[in-house]
Amino acid sequence: MAKVNKIKGVIGILTGGGDVPGLNPAIRAVTIRALREGYKVIGLRKGWGGVVDMQRKPKVDEGEHYIELNEDIVNKAGRTGGTFLHSTRTRPSHIPKERVPDHLKEQYTDEVNDLTPEVLKNLEYLGIDYLIPIGGDDTISYGVRLYQEGVNVVAIPKTMDNDVPGTDYCIGFSTCITRTIMMTNILRTSAGSHERFLVLEVFGRYAGFTAMLPTMAGAANRCVIPEHKFDIEHLTELLTEDRKKNPSNYSVVLVSEGAMFKGGEMVFENSQKDMYGHAKLGGIGDLVSQRVKEISPKFNKGRKVNVINQKLGYLVRGGDPDSIDSIVPMAYGNLALDLILQGVHGRLVVLQNGRYDNLPIEVVTSNTKKVNVDKHYNIERLRPYYKSFEMKPLFLMTSEF
Repeated sequence: MAKVNKIKGVIGILTGGGDVPGLNPAIRAVTIRALREGYKVIGLRKGWGGVVDMQRKPKVDEGEHYIELNEDIVNKAGRTGGTFLHSTRTRPSHIPKERVPDHLKEQYTDEVNDLTPEVLKNLEYLGIDYLIPIGGDDTISYGVRLYQEGVNVVAIPKTMDNDVPGTDYCIGFSTCITRTIMMTNILRTSAGSHERFLVLEVFGRYAGFTAMLPTMAGAANRCVIPEHKFDIEHLTELLTEDRKKNPSNYSVVLVSEGAMFKGGEMVFENSQKDMYGHAKLGGIGDLVSQRVKEISPKFNKGRKVNVINQKLGYLVRGGDPDSIDSIVPMAYGNLALDLILQGVHGRLVVLQNGRYDNLPIEVVTSNTKKVNVDKHYNIERLRPYYKSFEMKPLFLMTSEF
């Protein structure tokens, strides 16, 4: 008789929140290892959105919501940036009335609806035994909810802000830093040619790691971060001093998108919020540019200093992953499979002090990860401290647990 290979189980994988380089290598790592261990792998499309929108009807084409993965599919995508499974910021426990799928509108009529019961039914319909969400604290926080509902969840941290609690490293961070340094160096030639201030707005809603690390690496003279409200006159004075010391007569500041003036609040593009309650940040770089130009005569013998102002935005999250964001996702994917093979769930795979490990997934909702200002940020110099590097993790700054 022919030998029939029995499937050990079904693994679902999804990517939620913003795209970053390294997501496709993580999907590839999970899929190839899982297939070789005898599992079936289903890619859930559009983050939590695909699991919300399913209809559970055999004759309905659900290809928009999920896909069975194989080696050919993931190998082609595994070297590229973004996520071929696509992503949304859907939060199934907080679905606005207008976003409720048509086939559920009669059942869910509140202004905000918890569709978790439908998600659980959809996962069961697909036969998913284990679920691997790849995302930031928002995406994984819903993974915590599903784990509490009995789903076997193992999560992988992803965000270019590097602010998921419990881990020194999140997928996407290294490429973000690499791109930021590269683009700053590209733009400094124009700043030097015209003897201007160069103001670059970078990602970082609540944490300033994406501004701190490039500054520490020499890409900028100063940086302002969400963890410390800054004085704009003091920043202008420092940038003017830096400009005078530079033979090419220019200076550079990196501005986290969540940075705030002393006495002010975060700056948003508009008042619209996503399902996690976040309005889209943007505009602090423009305001800093305007103010340093206005204030500059006070510190430059009455002469105004012009500004080159650039929001790096999606340029640092597009394109192929760098080497670290190719290697770490591979390791994270295999770590997730190790846990599944051991029958361990409710965990977050992490990097701590250069070693791969895992923690209870609840760490994502019970802690926050921000720059420790006292240890790492000089509030007088508006730049990172350069001291005590011995025994620090690769990217130097992380939260303590």
